Amino acid sequence: MIVVTGAAGFIGSCVVARLDEMDIHDVYVVDWLGTDDRWKNLAKHETGGIILPEQMDDFLEKHRKEITAVIHMGAISTTTERDVDLILRSNQQLSWKLWCFCRDNGCQFIYASSAATYGDGSKGFTDNEALSYLKSLRPLNPYGWSKASFDVKVARELAEGRDAPKQHVGLKFFNVYGPNEYHKGGQKSVVAHIFPSVKRGEPVKLFKSYNPDYKDGWQLRDFVYVEDVVDVIVWMLENPAVNGLFNVGTGAARSFYDLARATWNALGLTEKIEFVEMPEAIRDRYQYYTQADLSKLRANGYVKPMTSLEDGVGEYVTRYLNNSDMYR
Repeated sequence: MIVVTGAAGFIGSCVVARLDEMDIHDVYVVDWLGTDDRWKNLAKHETGGIILPEQMDDFLEKHRKEITAVIHMGAISTTTERDVDLILRSNQQLSWKLWCFCRDNGCQFIYASSAATYGDGSKGFTDNEALSYLKSLRPLNPYGWSKASFDVKVARELAEGRDAPKQHVGLKFFNVYGPNEYHKGGQKSVVAHIFPSVKRGEPVKLFKSYNPDYKDGWQLRDFVYVEDVVDVIVWMLENPAVNGLFNVGTGAARSFYDLARATWNALGLTEKIEFVEMPEAIRDRYQYYTQADLSKLRANGYVKPMTSLEDGVGEYVTRYLNNSDMYR
């Protein structure tokens, strides 16, 4: 039995979809569905059942002998969220509760960390697990800090030789894009944001640069297709001897201009791109560059190539965004 938290969300629902495609159906999803269309993220796939978060403790206790793995994708992932108490309850305290459950019951534990833990990138983007390195990181928002603080908590447990889950894997996701992200509002990927304008033939607006080292629109990110993220999660499930913190990106930084151009090209159109002022509130903490170092993931045996930006955006646009049924 596998438990997936945040399973009605973006990455979580894509994990559920993949497990269903693999004929793994004893999968229990933990999430609220609310009043929006997140139910559509799950509608095409069989699950063992849907558990509301307030029912989770009772469910875990009842099935502690049957659960073999917890894939913990549930989180407050909005980088602009200012309710830090809410963020801590969801992103740190719940993660610790699930760590303890998996530790005490011999389960695999795979959880979502984030590239936001790296802050401005001045300490690099190396998935170093040393406690001193993790403590030196300075995230730029409460979301990133909550994820970083849990990584530090795990590192302290391991450094002091305390018991750990059968498998413990933290995944530092970079800029993920792909189907089932539509409920995320302002936190959707740039592809999802600009697609309606592209389809209407209207110019896409990208931020101007305020760093002389970068041209307008050429700020760089490691954009990773959600199917690659799911590939890594499933590989971890299938390789329970692998433990640690791992970056999940492509290993190649690409510009927002490249991303926008790939979106236009996916519809066979020539790009129309304009540059607009960046809001003053984010100029002083804006990241101009991120790129995942994948050397540790590769050294642990993950060999599958990552999807190129052009191929990932092309599939996302043609298979999902440009169809009446956009769901995975």
